Amino acid sequence: MKSHVWRPLYLAAGLLALFLIARYIYVPKDFGTGERGYRYSFHRLGNEDEWKAFKVKYKGTEYCKDCHSDKYQQIMRSRHAIISCENCHGPAIDHPENPAKLAKETNREHCLRCHFRLPYPTSGRSAIRGIYPGEHNPGAPCSACHNPHKPQEGLR
Repeated sequence: MKSHVWRPLYLAAGLLALFLIARYIYVPKDFGTGERGYRYSFHRLGNEDEWKAFKVKYKGTEYCKDCHSDKYQQIMRSRHAIISCENCHGPAIDHPENPAKLAKETNREHCLRCHFRLPYPTSGRSAIRGIYPGEHNPGAPCSACHNPHKPQEGLR
């Protein structure tokens, strides 16, 4: 073959060799969690104790269900059922030890993350009821008129 065919092949082989050498140098030996290190995960075997001591920040909607069953039932019957409680109330990392830290988010921008009118049919956002914030009670927090736990009921 002509040299113009071999040169790109040598270059590709050289780049592959450099990548494999760099990977060998920088990837820790205990990176894989399988028997022979074939299965990768978010931690190395060498720092497994670190992950066991890691405090979970978000607890999920099921964590809220027992103590707040009335609100839980309301939200599960609403269109907001797909949203975790912690999306509006913040992470439950210190709750119930410190209930004051678990405050609800009431500013307009928080609601507008989902409810700003986006008429794009392919995005799925057109299915979510949206508003134009400059026309719909500008400056007022959404929760002044709407109950997020019962969004179908509309105004308070």
